[in-house]
Amino acid sequence: MEIAGNKIRGQVPKWIWNTSLDTLLLLDISNNLISDQLPLVLPWVKLLCIKFSSNVFHGSLPIPPPTMREYAAADNNFTAEISPLLCNMKNLLSLDLSKNNLGGMLPQCLGNFSDHLILLLLGNNSFHGIIPQTYNKGSSLRMVDVSHNKLQGQLPRSLVNCVMLEYLVLSNNHFNDVFPIWLGTLLELKLLAMRHNGFYGVIRKSRKNVDFPKLRILDLAYNDFTGAVPSMFPDITANKSTYMNTGVGYYVDGFPVFSNVDYQLMIATKGLEQYYPKIREEFASFDISSNKFEGKIPEFIGNIKDLRSLNLSHNILTGSIPSSFGNLMKLESLDLSQNKLSGRIPQQLVQLNFLSSFNVSRNNLTGAIPQGTQLTSLNVTSYDGNPGLCGDPLPKKCGNPKAPELPPSTVDEGDSSSEGIFELDWKIVSAGCGSGLVVGVVLADVVITRRPDLFLKIVGMIRQMIRKI
Repeated sequence: MEIAGNKIRGQVPKWIWNTSLDTLLLLDISNNLISDQLPLVLPWVKLLCIKFSSNVFHGSLPIPPPTMREYAAADNNFTAEISPLLCNMKNLLSLDLSKNNLGGMLPQCLGNFSDHLILLLLGNNSFHGIIPQTYNKGSSLRMVDVSHNKLQGQLPRSLVNCVMLEYLVLSNNHFNDVFPIWLGTLLELKLLAMRHNGFYGVIRKSRKNVDFPKLRILDLAYNDFTGAVPSMFPDITANKSTYMNTGVGYYVDGFPVFSNVDYQLMIATKGLEQYYPKIREEFASFDISSNKFEGKIPEFIGNIKDLRSLNLSHNILTGSIPSSFGNLMKLESLDLSQNKLSGRIPQQLVQLNFLSSFNVSRNNLTGAIPQGTQLTSLNVTSYDGNPGLCGDPLPKKCGNPKAPELPPSTVDEGDSSSEGIFELDWKIVSAGCGSGLVVGVVLADVVITRRPDLFLKIVGMIRQMIRKI
């Protein structure tokens, strides 16, 4: 039965709970405006799929039969805790309980109750405590989202058993742990978001030297990381025509049912937090802002050709902006503000034709802002707190870089240009007229010893000036 996306209001008819109890396999009433409280236990004993996302259901989550393959209850007003009875669904492929008001502690069985589970989406609730600690070897998990909860503690090392994992979002919780460098062995991981937590310490390389070979999006913002900028971000070529997603497929009464779930994330870029409901495979973003990273910005970042957004702001970085950033031809947003960077803004940045957001405020940069590019069309706030910078768009203009020219020097002995020397002789004659005829005669005597062919001309000029006097 499928009546999704029809703007149906009101409550679920009571007769539906007594219909097809032994035969109903699929029920999809998602994307409506139904406001009701569902029964604690669903009555259909062979049900494989139930979807009631994006409605106004409230109360406790209903318990489905063990036959379930897909359970979608996102974006409602469900409250209370998750019943451990949900872990009876041994063949479940997808569990989406995100965007509700669920609370309490997560049942620990959620980590390993189904070896077939592909999607575990629990974000935007009020869960507290620790996340499930045990994940079986050979786990099929590809998407895990527990963001925007109140979870705490350390990440379970058994997550390394999730060798198919592509998407891991831990943001906006209270996790307290060192960086899980052991996740670098997950060869399929494309997106790792850990912002707004209590992760801390220096991020070191793993001993296996295979860290995150497919990582496209890394968000470590608002933690307590220290030490050097981590070099875990590879330069890989991705498919430009596809989106990051995970497919879920199974059969219902002999007919294939298949759906794609797009990867989505809130990404801080261009000075704003923007929600991306879809993310292209080619998109790459690197955000380590609001930590305590120190030292120089590593050159390797300039090799990440697909990078669209780079945020290193609010750290303790020193040294200059790498000229290799000029290689980031797809870069749209670059934020280096609130550091201790010095030196000039590299001229190579004029090559970044897609750069629409650039912020280097509150540093120690000096010199002229590269002119004739979009760097000069930005708001002056992008350069605030750098008293040594000058040039458009700042009101402080740069001085003439050339030193003022000295007066022409005397002509070399071997100079055969009579025109240049004649100009010099005229100045000498003028000096003679202003200082007395005797001085002029002495200077003329010096000239005649060097260029006797001009002596008669000079004498004629002196006579003309005497007549005027």
